[in-house]
Amino acid sequence: MEREWLFSLIPLTIGIFFLGFGAYGLRQAGVLRRAGVTAEARIVRHDVKRDDGIAYHHPVAAWTARDGRTYECSSRFGRATVGSGFRVGAHVAVRYDPDNPHRFSIEGWDMKGLDRLFTVLGSMLTVGTVTVLLVRLLTL
Repeated sequence: MEREWLFSLIPLTIGIFFLGFGAYGLRQAGVLRRAGVTAEARIVRHDVKRDDGIAYHHPVAAWTARDGRTYECSSRFGRATVGSGFRVGAHVAVRYDPDNPHRFSIEGWDMKGLDRLFTVLGSMLTVGTVTVLLVRLLTL
């Protein structure tokens, strides 16, 4: 086998990264679905992060947990536009993990479909690349 096989490491690396990102998000969503607690929250501000000239808004939700502590956390998902339901001062529902309240999701904002998409794409890239490498190894 010549050095061309090294180029197959690119889609394999991307596939493993996508698969890891998607699996992590799906795992967190599963924990929140099983053990999460719903609370009324308010959007207090937006953390704005710029990438390639585009501003992504990550809403910061503030809520009081069952133990009486107040939490203020930024969503891991950002969007270029903010709908009226997620502007500063809007009341939203959050689902948080009582053991780790910083693990939370904003109902209607966080995208579970994105985690599924990353998992599927990562699986396809990883399995496809490994299959091609195995076939190439076995046919030499």
